[in-house]
Parts: sequence; C-alpha cells; structure tokens
Amino acid sequence: MRYHPFTLPFSIGLGFIVLYIVVMWTIWIIRLSRREQKIVWKRLFSLRTVSAIWESIREGLLHRNIFKRNILLGYMHMSLAFGWFMLIVLGNLEARLYPHGVINPPFYPIFFEFFRHDLTPLHEYEEIFTFLMDFFLLMVISGVSLAFFKRFRSRTLGMKRTTRHILIDRIAITALWFIFPLRLFAESVTAGLYNTGHFFTNFLGQWVIYNLPLDYLYYPAWWAYSIALGVFFITMPFSRYMHIPAEILLIFLRKYGVKEKDTHSTFTKIELSACSRCGICIDACQLSTSLNISDTQPAYFIRDLRYSQPSERLRETCMMCMRCLEACPVGIEITRIRENERREYPLFTSTSYSYINGYKYPKAKVAFFAGCMGHLTPSVIKSTLALLDAAGVDYTFIDKNGSICCGRPLQMNGQADAAKQLIAKNNHLIVESGAEVLVTSCPICAREFASSYHLTIPVLHHSQYLLQLTKQNRLRFNQSGLKVTYHDPCELSRGLNITREPRELLQNAAILSNGSKEIESKSLCCGGSLGITNISMTDRYKIANNTLDEIVTESSSYLVTACPMCRKTFTNAQEKIKVLDIAEILEKNLNFAPEKASDKVQTQAKHQAVTT
Repeated sequence: MRYHPFTLPFSIGLGFIVLYIVVMWTIWIIRLSRREQKIVWKRLFSLRTVSAIWESIREGLLHRNIFKRNILLGYMHMSLAFGWFMLIVLGNLEARLYPHGVINPPFYPIFFEFFRHDLTPLHEYEEIFTFLMDFFLLMVISGVSLAFFKRFRSRTLGMKRTTRHILIDRIAITALWFIFPLRLFAESVTAGLYNTGHFFTNFLGQWVIYNLPLDYLYYPAWWAYSIALGVFFITMPFSRYMHIPAEILLIFLRKYGVKEKDTHSTFTKIELSACSRCGICIDACQLSTSLNISDTQPAYFIRDLRYSQPSERLRETCMMCMRCLEACPVGIEITRIRENERREYPLFTSTSYSYINGYKYPKAKVAFFAGCMGHLTPSVIKSTLALLDAAGVDYTFIDKNGSICCGRPLQMNGQADAAKQLIAKNNHLIVESGAEVLVTSCPICAREFASSYHLTIPVLHHSQYLLQLTKQNRLRFNQSGLKVTYHDPCELSRGLNITREPRELLQNAAILSNGSKEIESKSLCCGGSLGITNISMTDRYKIANNTLDEIVTESSSYLVTACPMCRKTFTNAQEKIKVLDIAEILEKNLNFAPEKASDKVQTQAKHQAVTT
C-alpha cells in the first residue's frame, strides 16, 4: 500500500506552504532595488553563500544566539527545529533505502511507519533508523513540553514575560504543539501492533497503551497527525511561524550586503516576516522592567507593522536605546525600522531650523563639537577642553558660541527635513575648520557624525581621543586609587561599539574601575533618552535609579559615564552617588607637566572666536 486518504490534509498543507514560500521569495527578490539585485547576483557564487548556509544552520536549526541567553530556552528552540529537521532527513533516507523501485511521493517518508510494517528489507540499517527516529522524536517531544511549560513558568527558561499572541498565532502554535504528540501516539499504536519502533515507541506501544483498542485507534491516530500537520502548514504564512522561511532569506541577503534603508522597503517586509515574536525583546526593554510597559516592544510593533499600521503609542513608546536590537536572536534592525515609521508619521512637522550665526572659528587640526547635551552640561565641556589644553592640542571649538544640534534627536523622532538642514550647517562648519579629526564628548553626536555626515575625516568620541593622547604620553595622571563604576551609554556601547576605550582610559589614569566586567554586556539606559517623548520625568528617574541599583557597588566612590545626557540624568535622579563624566574625573587627577604651561596659555588664546 502506497497511498491512503488520511495523507490528504498533510499533502494539501505541504503543497500550499511550498507554493506560498516560492511565490513570496520570488516577489521579494524581484522587488529588491536594482542595486540590491546586482549585489546579490555578484556575490551569489562566493564564500558569502557558504557563510550564509553555515549561519542558517547555526541560527535556524541550532539557535546559538538563544543558547547564549539561556541554555534551557536554547534547547527548547533547538530541539523543535533541529529535531524536526532530522526526523525529515532520516525519514527520507529510510524511505529511499527501502527497496521498492519507484519515486516516493512527498507524504511517503513522513508516514513511512504507516505504510511499511516489515522493516527487515533495511537489513543492518533497521536498528540504526528505528533508534534514531525514536531519539529525535523524544528530543522534539521534550522541546514541546518545555514550550508548553514556558507559557506558565517562563522564568524557569530565563524569561520574565512571554508574548501575548493573536488568534492566528494561537491556532498555529496549538497545531504545532499537537503535531509531535500525535505522531508519537500514531507511531506507538503502530509499534504496539507491528513492533516497528524502538526504545521509545515500542515501550509506549507494548507496555503503556497496550490495553487500549489499538486496532480501532490505528487510523484515527494517523488521521489526527496528518490534520495537525496540514493545519500548521496552512496557518504558517499568516502567523509568527513565517519567520522560518523568511529568516533563511534574510540571512542570505544580509550576508550579500543588503541592509535596511532610510525608508521602508522590500527588505523591511522580509525583516518583519522574520520576527518569530519570541518575546526576548520584552525582557530586554527597560520600559518593561522598570515601568511595566510591556506591550510596545518590537514583538508587538513589528507584528502590527506587518499586518496593518502601529498606533501612535506603539510607534512612539520606545527609548531607541537598542537593547532590543542587541537581544534579538535574529538581528532585525528594529531601531531603524521604528525610526523610518516615525519619519512616515511624525508627531509634528518642522520645515526650518534656526541657527546661531555670525561667528567664524579659527582653523585647527582638531575640531571639537560639544552638541546640545554638552552645552547643557558645561562642566563636561570645561573638563574636556582642560585636558585638550594640557595636552597642547591644536583644536577649535566649532559650536562654542551657540549649541547646534547634530540632528540625531530629530532623526529619532521622524524630523528628517529639519535634520538635513542641521547636517548641512554642521558639515559646513567642519569643513571650514580645516580639521583633520572631529572630536565630540557626546556619543549621540559621534554616532550621527559617523553614520549620516559622510565625512572624510575620522570621528572620535572624546574617550577615544583622550586615550590616544594618554598613550602618546601627552596626558599624565596622578595615582589616585579611586574605585569607580563605569556606565556604558547606549549610543556609545551599542551604537558605536565603544566599550574598551573608556575602561582602558580609566585604568591608564590609575583609576580602578570596580564592577565594570559585570555591567559591560548590559549597557543599561539612563532613562534620559531623546528618542521617547511620552513618558514623564518621574518615569525617567525611575529607570535611572533602577539602572544605578543594578550597576553601582557599595565600594564605588563615583559613577563615571561617557555621555553628558547620562551624566545629567543620573545626577538629577538621585543623591546616592556622585556622577561624573570620564573627562571630569580625569581632570581631577591630571598631572600638569610644567613644560606644557606656556603651550597651554598660547593654545587657549588661539581658540577665542572671532566675530564676523
């Protein structure tokens, strides 16, 4: 027997999902821009493809990124994906090795135990196949059990909250949860009747359910298994499980160099479909952990953007701190997608931007830019300039006589046109300065200069530049023995991947950084983010205090950060610990070299602005 009507639900579902994936992949690839298509074809036959295949295995089947978060959670995802994959592979090998002399229909390997009760033609492979099929089925069943358990006791698997699913997701996940228990039951019934299983199914069939009327359960069991498969396949494209085929395509496109752009595109649609709504981003978000706002994270924002249009609250309630981006096992560019959505639906419209004009600054080798937050924390500017003077740096302070925003806050809130005007103005100032390097004490500015300005000179955060001066022995510091806690600002650590330089600078300055290793990977937000406008100052201070509770140790004399906005927020939020910028604590321990004194006076005189 090589056909039975019970295979119809599976066959219809399989045909539908294969056709749907082929059509969607084709549409997505065709709708890529011409430039993106050229990139894909150019790099298709290269080592990038090998790398993409390996990443698909590593992340799509083995879920390495989730394993790094929590072993049990990683095993749950891996057992379902890799276990099911191995059952399919082994089923096809088993069916091919079985001597029948004809091409197998797609359903035949899936329901092999139904069609073949005598496995002796497999010869010496019979024992291997039956054992492996039972082993991987047990692995998948264990994963399903963990997934079911996670809905009620998620903390055991390292998740404080799980995602609240919509109806189509619930149908799909219910079908998925039933597939393997029903397969186990069907194969155990078959093993009880025909001894076709191994340690798992034979034990269940011949010792656990042997008293049941197995003859009457035989066909209903296989029908139920087939129906569960069919329902899952048909609901899959419209549910969270579309992430399975979408993620594979996303991995390949990313390897070829396709990225999220400044507006929604076909690549955006692929990223939206690649989100599994696993909920890992919910725990990573400090709005959830500190303010109990747990319904605006990417799992929900991406879901609504994929199906319809996110509400204003969903679109705007995000600090843009990138913790969700760092936590996402798929690596979806959620911050850029949310920024693009805000650009399409801005809270307010701004067509022009006022500048403070009328000043011309002397040319110098280094251009220093303080930015908005720098001017709101003048002590940071004072200390940074004091260090530059002490090192005899030839610099010009290009926004000394008036704060000119870098444009990043406007970008984060959808004000693209106003941001372009600022960028044009700042570009002019930077070019006019004749500088060979641009230094800023604000990570927000540093990131914006590096990503949006297309400058031909290096952009350095002041922690990077001060470290260079220290290594060149142009800055020397007293042996202080202070113990401080260093805080990683979001834009500096996640936005620019600068975490080593500030720590090395503190160590070179003979300041002992206490607890820095523990907090390095957390990079908790201070709460003062310019990317969110709909939370109160009280809420911001609550986030700040929760961050301090998490990172500050009792032996720390100071909290040191490298962002003027973080310094301001932490200072205003509490009085438990003194907060300083890294430049400030370095200035406190600066050892002025006598030979630099005359240079310092000359340098300061040069930097006076000349009114035009």
